[in-house]
Amino acid sequence: MTAKPRKQVHLAAHFPGVNNTTVWADPASKSQVEFASFEHLARTAERGLFDFFFLAEGLRLREHRGRVHDLDVVGRPDTFTVLNAVAAVTERLGLAGTINSTYNEPFELAKQFASLDHLSGGRAAWNVVTSSDAFTGENFRRGGYLEHSERYRRASEVIDASRALWDSWPADSLVVDRERGVFAREIPDTAFHSSQFDIAAPFVVPPSPQGHPVLLQAGDSDEGREFGARTADAIFTVHGSLEAGQKFYADIKGRLAKYGRAHEELLVFPAATFVLGATEAEAHERAAHIRLQQVSPQTAIAFLEQVWGRDLSGYDPDGPLPDIDPDTTAEITRGRVRHAKDPLAVAKAWRERAEAEKLSIRELIIEVTSRQQFIGTAAQVAEQIDDYVQSDAADGFILVPHLTPAGLDEFVDTVVPELQERGSFRTAYTGTTLRDHLGLRHPHHPTVAEGARAS
Repeated sequence: MTAKPRKQVHLAAHFPGVNNTTVWADPASKSQVEFASFEHLARTAERGLFDFFFLAEGLRLREHRGRVHDLDVVGRPDTFTVLNAVAAVTERLGLAGTINSTYNEPFELAKQFASLDHLSGGRAAWNVVTSSDAFTGENFRRGGYLEHSERYRRASEVIDASRALWDSWPADSLVVDRERGVFAREIPDTAFHSSQFDIAAPFVVPPSPQGHPVLLQAGDSDEGREFGARTADAIFTVHGSLEAGQKFYADIKGRLAKYGRAHEELLVFPAATFVLGATEAEAHERAAHIRLQQVSPQTAIAFLEQVWGRDLSGYDPDGPLPDIDPDTTAEITRGRVRHAKDPLAVAKAWRERAEAEKLSIRELIIEVTSRQQFIGTAAQVAEQIDDYVQSDAADGFILVPHLTPAGLDEFVDTVVPELQERGSFRTAYTGTTLRDHLGLRHPHHPTVAEGARAS
């Protein structure tokens, strides 16, 4: 019997930025806006032969109880500005940016990503997100009029329009004949018409090295999964445990055939954190300390208030959960709140868990806000990551370090060599584009790009 080929682990580096993973109060934490921080993490990721560097996006500062949410105060610099700057200090690392499809227009997006792809030599990626949040929409002309049910319809049309623009130049458009004085053949108009867009003009950027930037998507609803299966090259998911990961992996890969796509044309990347130690016990001790840093007493109460819709400042973070029910009519937090779609159901489940495990408010919030974590020695963490990939629970991971910007250094220095020793991770980049790194074919070529299989 022929042994099953060993899958290669894909890794990406998430710039910590502003979220409840980042421990900004740690003395080792540096600026979240100075370019030196972005450069440090990107260079570290490239030294570790990662596939890509990943930026999240913030379009509005969240508000909690009438004040700007503390973790959002620093904001986020413009994604394209940062990625173009990072392109200049790296050579092979992919550059992935989260850009909203609800509040941006396809012609401009297509131009920006094609430009990034040119300037980086074929390393651009777009994490496509949607929004039906009227609070965020107040910052834009579009406002909050877009209904929740319409967000993926618009996103699909944005992507279809962008692809039409990227594909509009014939491959032999650039002549550059100095003797005849002919630079380019006539560029045809892009004719794209949909419910939201009417485009009838020549695109302004020649075909870029990847043809299309790599498309990532992060949506877990049934509608979001269908959108990802139809359009995305990679999925950014929250399904971290082995069993949940395998279930999601099988589900999303099983949707590809209806769109004429093969199993390997979509990669699955859960987000994950990691804590390393000289021994397993030391790693778990460090992990517990980090979680206490991430979920301060004030953070625990604020997080609970997002579900309860009430001022809970009088409650002891080290005491039991409130015995009152959530106020389902209140809007105590303005901005995205992932966990409070059904506050009464969430509160019931949290009470049952807190009672069964004898957890205080803070202890419970630490548990329910944890991402997938890999904890142990370098060899143990490498084994855990490899097991997930070989077991078809993921194709790789987007790693979210807790420190800005040096939180990835130890992983690259110790875990990457362990993965290489196991034969599950590259020892050198063998291609030049992000599609090469991910094993994805060029959209205009029938086969995978040269070097992709080996990388």
